[in-house]
Amino acid sequence: MSTSPADQDKTSIQVIERMMSLLDALADQPDPVSLKELAATTGLHPSTAHRILNDLVLKRFVDRSDPGTYRLGMRLLELGNVVKSRLNVRDAALDLMRELHRKTDQAVSLSVRQNDEIIYVERAFSERSGMQVVRAVGGHAPLHLTSTGKLFLSVDEPKSVRDYAARTGLSGHNRNSITELDRLEAELERVRLLGYARDNEELELGVRCMAAGIHDDSGKLIAGLSISAPADRLDDAWLAYLTETAQKISASLGYNRINSAGNKPGAASTTRSA
Repeated sequence: MSTSPADQDKTSIQVIERMMSLLDALADQPDPVSLKELAATTGLHPSTAHRILNDLVLKRFVDRSDPGTYRLGMRLLELGNVVKSRLNVRDAALDLMRELHRKTDQAVSLSVRQNDEIIYVERAFSERSGMQVVRAVGGHAPLHLTSTGKLFLSVDEPKSVRDYAARTGLSGHNRNSITELDRLEAELERVRLLGYARDNEELELGVRCMAAGIHDDSGKLIAGLSISAPADRLDDAWLAYLTETAQKISASLGYNRINSAGNKPGAASTTRSA
């Protein structure tokens, strides 16, 4: 009696589900796991688990360490590196930026650090924002005058901040700009304590911003997500939307707040190019 296509599909899906349950069980354990323990954890018969594990070993998804014990294989690392290399912060952020814009009706920006400036790499805005976009995509601005720039400075070492101040002279754009080192250092300490940054008309009079950091899978700060609004319209209630969106983008890039807890919070990459 021949097997119907529907039955074949069901069997294939069942094999995939069993394979994934074994991989998940191996991922939950830091040390090699015995066949007996894997069978008990997954609810599979030992002979079934053994057959699937043998196939996974042949494809290098699983390594057989000591006789009868298994661990995740290098093929998974290779595939993970391929996925990581193809991740793009702009691609990961764009839909979520548009969603944040719909919630706030204000301009939402994605920026990265390049040397002593931030570069705007994406924007989500509309006529409803009530203001013209101050910096277009590809535009740049000093770190100390922008909310995202302050995020990056806040994860620099104190000496690096002093060196930045010496290089740039902390030049200002208007009467609200922070142009003294002690004021900047106090502002950066607030950023570290709060976990987000603000620009109170320091870059452009009449425009205020708030920014939250985006991190990669190693916990490094790689970009900032910000909301810009007319100074009298910026609503602190948007902060929850902003931080939640930044966390979602970070998660899509592989960031895990628990696994990254050992890193310096928000630690920035030493690479200063976009």
